Amino acid sequence: MSHRLDYAQAAPEGYKAFGAVYAYLRQCGLPEALVNLVYLRVSQINGCAYCIDMHSRDLLRQGVAVDKLVLVSVWREAGPLFSGREQAALAWAECVTRVADTGVPDADYQAAAAEFNDKELADLTYAIGLMNAFNRLGVTFRNIPAAVKKAGQGG
Repeated sequence: MSHRLDYAQAAPEGYKAFGAVYAYLRQCGLPEALVNLVYLRVSQINGCAYCIDMHSRDLLRQGVAVDKLVLVSVWREAGPLFSGREQAALAWAECVTRVADTGVPDADYQAAAAEFNDKELADLTYAIGLMNAFNRLGVTFRNIPAAVKKAGQGG
């Protein structure tokens, strides 16, 4: 994999605008680990190695157990390892990320709305949308994951 373009340098105002949304989400009231679980799941769906690497590291720094981290992609089979709120957030993240396939059915909306109030659900959806946008940038411009750089293979 070869890095194509530094989009933050090429279009700093666009990057700054995304950064403002990211900063908002950090202080919106949703638990940081929950948001990072959503970021990780969205990135897994979209195949963004850079973001998978980054958000896995963030979750580890936040004290999320490796046992839980490695099961994010199969959270439905992980039983009580994920709380009801985490399960609702991950289901919502999957549905919204796959919007072209799902159309975001009423039942999925109602399930998410049962766990999150209006503000929380809006914020969670902003987080999903933001990560989908960052994944598209990361995949398109071939951002090099930290683990690859560390191994001396980025470039």
